[in-house]
Amino acid sequence: MATKPTREPSIIIIGAGVAGIAAAVTFKQAGFEDFVILEKGSDVGGVWFWNRYPGLTCDVPSQLYQFGFAPKADWSRIWATGPEIQRYHAEVVEKFGLRAHLRLNSEVTDAVFDGSRWDVTVTGGTRLSADFVIAATGVLHHPFTPDIPGLDSFTGATVHTARWDDSLVTEGKRIAVIGSGSTGVQVISALQPGAAKLTQFTRTPQWVLWAPMELRQSALVAKVLAAAPALHDRLYDAALWASGILADIALHPTWRRKTVQELARWSLRGQVRDRGLRRTLTPDYQPLCKRQVVSGTYYQAIQATNAELVTDAITEIRPTGIRTADGREHEIDVIVFATGFHPHNYMRPMNLRGRDGLTIDQAWEQGPRAYRMSAIPGFPNLFTVLGPNSPTGSISLQYSAELTSRYITRWLERFRAGEFATVEVTEEATTRFHDAVAQAMGPTVWNTGCNSWYFTEQNTIDLWPFDRKTMTALLTEPDDRDFLITRHAPAADATRVESSTR
Repeated sequence: MATKPTREPSIIIIGAGVAGIAAAVTFKQAGFEDFVILEKGSDVGGVWFWNRYPGLTCDVPSQLYQFGFAPKADWSRIWATGPEIQRYHAEVVEKFGLRAHLRLNSEVTDAVFDGSRWDVTVTGGTRLSADFVIAATGVLHHPFTPDIPGLDSFTGATVHTARWDDSLVTEGKRIAVIGSGSTGVQVISALQPGAAKLTQFTRTPQWVLWAPMELRQSALVAKVLAAAPALHDRLYDAALWASGILADIALHPTWRRKTVQELARWSLRGQVRDRGLRRTLTPDYQPLCKRQVVSGTYYQAIQATNAELVTDAITEIRPTGIRTADGREHEIDVIVFATGFHPHNYMRPMNLRGRDGLTIDQAWEQGPRAYRMSAIPGFPNLFTVLGPNSPTGSISLQYSAELTSRYITRWLERFRAGEFATVEVTEEATTRFHDAVAQAMGPTVWNTGCNSWYFTEQNTIDLWPFDRKTMTALLTEPDDRDFLITRHAPAADATRVESSTR
């Protein structure tokens, strides 16, 4: 009996952060070797490579912020620092032999579907061709700097936290930090002790939940977990289970949500004694509505004698300072922008064109949307890992990325078995999912009246509004009814002598 012909898929993965690494390891473990990872940076880690500002710390406990396939027992702290997380990602790349597939300093400028394959161009003009493109570009990688009048006239130093300059001298300087999110809180806590004066400029205060972020992990714990992998696996599973409680807090207005919200209020009342400052630091929205800021040092830092909180709007930046709406001019040596990112760009600004020349801007004219975080109508053989709706806010990004990558692997296996040439999610299936997301978003804490970076320009919330069990069910096996599947490739592409991604 003749065996069914197989065709090994060639794959281009765009991005070498959490999503890209998860995809590459998952594909490799499933026996797919013909893939290349294109990374625009000079090293792996994604957001953990680009962000190197003082005080950078993950606000997710280390034992949860790791890949299920690469447990790490010896974290130095309960909440790991950015440099340690970046090293971990580099170690994972080495451990699983991904360096041979990796091309650094290779930003994708164009990705065009020609009817059967993807033609991808990177900076410098190098072109590659592949059967599949996996967009693992992440969310927080396009820094946002506000357009403030007079910024170009400033004679001091300016820096964005996502593009930190290691040669920047902040010791003994008059520092302005613009921003109040997690990054702003962390960089203020780190820079305040050595500053001549530190001034935080913010229009909207954040709820800050107290936690001992600098707490070290016991060396004994590391030894025990390293010696007992099964115990470490159980700890990881327990951490995932605990994240389910966080999901319930975010998704449903229960006593759990009220308890955590009261803890945030207590953190402010218990640490800020001055009533005037406490009023200024009190947001006008519910705790948890925005991404929750966690810190054990911020309130102490902003109350220091060399620190000041300014809530008046910035009207102009002058050569030697910042002028605010109350007419004050604040003398400044260094401006630090902790102003976040363009969080909904995803693959953009690359020229991404799918079937019949459809551009990603046209496809997302009403905002970024993807079927189950993983596929976009009009873009055959393209999948996203940590795409739209996946900045979960309550479920492990690593779990989401690994689950999505295994889902994509099902399609790769079917392609290899000769079951199809191209696969594209339907507009109808994507609309059904999008409508279900919108309905489920109603009772979530993110929809209780604040303006956060979770909102798109179309006023939709770009998060996952379901629990982990639902995510697992939706991303376990593909449903052919939701896809357009072509069974035969054009004759010119039916066979290949060698991989086109090498």
